[in-house]
Amino acid sequence: MPTEPLSQKEIEDRLRELPGWSLAGDRIERRYRLGDHFAATALVVHVAQIQQELNHHSDLTLGYNSVAVSVNTHSAGGITDKDFELAARVEGVAPGHGAS
Repeated sequence: MPTEPLSQKEIEDRLRELPGWSLAGDRIERRYRLGDHFAATALVVHVAQIQQELNHHSDLTLGYNSVAVSVNTHSAGGITDKDFELAARVEGVAPGHGAS
């Protein structure tokens, strides 16, 4: 069964549960700040592992001490439950890497 895009209200409601995440066009995104480049790189690797587990991949941007995550469900043409599941999983591991 194909995944359906969420309504604008559903997206706004779900974003309230994910502080730091925001809507940017047809994607949800967040930028994390970390202590240094090694910590940022470790977070990217951890996020990549989660993406493999979920078979759902985001755009990741690695900076010196930052990681940006941006996600939508291309096949559904918008934001779906899969995107929020991925975002919640990233939120769960980010503090362990010292991310804020």
